[in-house]
Amino acid sequence: MRSSYREIAKEIVRRIEELSKGIEKVRIMTFCGTHEWTVARYGIRSVLPPNIEVVAGPGCPVCVTPGRLVEVLAKLSLEGYTVLTYGDAYRLPSTPGSSIRSLEHAKSMGGDVRVVYSFLDAVKIARESRSTCIFFAIGFETTMPSTGEALLKGYVPRNLLILSAYKFTPPIMRYLLEVKKARIDGIIAPGHVSTVIGVEPWRFVVDEFGIPLVVAGFSPLDVLLAILEIVRQIREGRPRLVNEYRRSVKWEGNTYARRIIDSVYEVDDSFWRGIGVVPKSGAYLSERYRVFDAYTELGISRRIDFEPMPPGCRCSDVVIGMARPIDCPHFMKSCRPESPYGPCMVSYEGTCRIWAELGYQPPP
Repeated sequence: MRSSYREIAKEIVRRIEELSKGIEKVRIMTFCGTHEWTVARYGIRSVLPPNIEVVAGPGCPVCVTPGRLVEVLAKLSLEGYTVLTYGDAYRLPSTPGSSIRSLEHAKSMGGDVRVVYSFLDAVKIARESRSTCIFFAIGFETTMPSTGEALLKGYVPRNLLILSAYKFTPPIMRYLLEVKKARIDGIIAPGHVSTVIGVEPWRFVVDEFGIPLVVAGFSPLDVLLAILEIVRQIREGRPRLVNEYRRSVKWEGNTYARRIIDSVYEVDDSFWRGIGVVPKSGAYLSERYRVFDAYTELGISRRIDFEPMPPGCRCSDVVIGMARPIDCPHFMKSCRPESPYGPCMVSYEGTCRIWAELGYQPPP
């Protein structure tokens, strides 16, 4: 069975080589951090022809979460509030120069910071607590529904506030193409996100920018098939929107999850660390749920116009596919998984963390 899998992969690579002959450099962006993990873990870059380059995009929600929010929550944890966060945000760096480097640092100073595995964990802790708890809501469309459903069904206790750093993904792709003028010839769209939003929201990439886009799964064969489809479309000169991940992604997405998102959240501009303010990319609690909104209840401004990266850190280039982790002077020197200097080294979906743990296979 394993041999059969390898033979299929070899045949796909052979077809990619055949179709790509005579085509100039092709840059394909993987949007999702899990896709980048697959590419690195299985050495996909090393088997592709030299004219096919796979670059990582802004598919890590932790990496693009503003450090100012970390700084605010760290200070609140020292003032009697209980801060609840996912594990990959625990060591996320705050703003450069801050006296509190991360939520982990705040905890070492006596702050009440606790790691949770889900929003329902946060609900349970809040119900058993006498203090005001704050849930640090980080993620893309895949994590919005779980928080939203608990609010819709009235599960959330009044002493649990939500600091939403949730972000929508199609707007950042538009921003990269329209504002950053990113040189991308094909896009592998995120499979997890697309299980929620569907395929149609990605149509603008094809219709407005003429770039092939494939929604793909996460096995090596899924990624190779997506690359093959993109190269085929470039060869034919007919960019299309394709759903390779049909076993999990419906064209219309998950209509129940989408209704939750539409009911609970309002859309506004949002700051992406290392990128800038991206129009209509932030998901914040709507008026109906303002009593649970940490921004409103605690007087925290959700407006961030600028935030510097740590000196010398190239995470801002890595998240938009303009640099590789090995291009950063801090990579695996002053920035390592056990002691992250920049945000891209923190999360398991961060490109720098993936390359640090799985290694980098250069093309032949």
